[in-house]
Amino acid sequence: MADGHQHPDEHPRAQFHAMTDGTPQDWAIIAEASMEFGRDLPKRLVSHLKLLQGDCGGFAIDRLDHSLQTATRAFQDGRDEEYVVCALLHDIGDILGPRNHADIAAAILQPFVSEENHWMVAHHAVFQGYYFFHHLGLDRDMRDQFRGHPSFEHTARFCHVYDQEAFDPAYQSMPLEAFEPMLHRVMSTPKRSIYLRAKDGAAA
Repeated sequence: MADGHQHPDEHPRAQFHAMTDGTPQDWAIIAEASMEFGRDLPKRLVSHLKLLQGDCGGFAIDRLDHSLQTATRAFQDGRDEEYVVCALLHDIGDILGPRNHADIAAAILQPFVSEENHWMVAHHAVFQGYYFFHHLGLDRDMRDQFRGHPSFEHTARFCHVYDQEAFDPAYQSMPLEAFEPMLHRVMSTPKRSIYLRAKDGAAA
């Protein structure tokens, strides 16, 4: 093609029709395609974040603005890039998982971030409930079931300092484009995955 990139239909294809018939050559083709697909993950995340734009869900700002504001607050507070990326993506599951959005965000981030930051994203919805569950007839202290966990205070601070504060229409957030290089750096190399070779950490 003129731009130097192969059209998907031009890529080599494995020859098996059932995995029981796969050969090393087949899986080498699939592994190479998987590596290329993985490198484009940050681009797909940016596209998905843009789907949050315009949906306010009753809040004073839309979901994208909330995500940008949360990440901006963390960045301006001197948090490292991994933490800032977690702040940016913490609500990315709102569209497809409105009843378990934290689980979706945590699953996306898990291969690339520390156990502490993964736990923070996975449980932030329960911790955020401290600020509003009682208005809905729920237990605002639901987070207490996790009290004593090593990441309890880490998660409580995220919600108090960054997440629950990030609904201000007058706040000047950084644009999404400012976070894209961080996304690429944090999401470029998985730390944990069943698809990592133990001997060298290379993606299989």
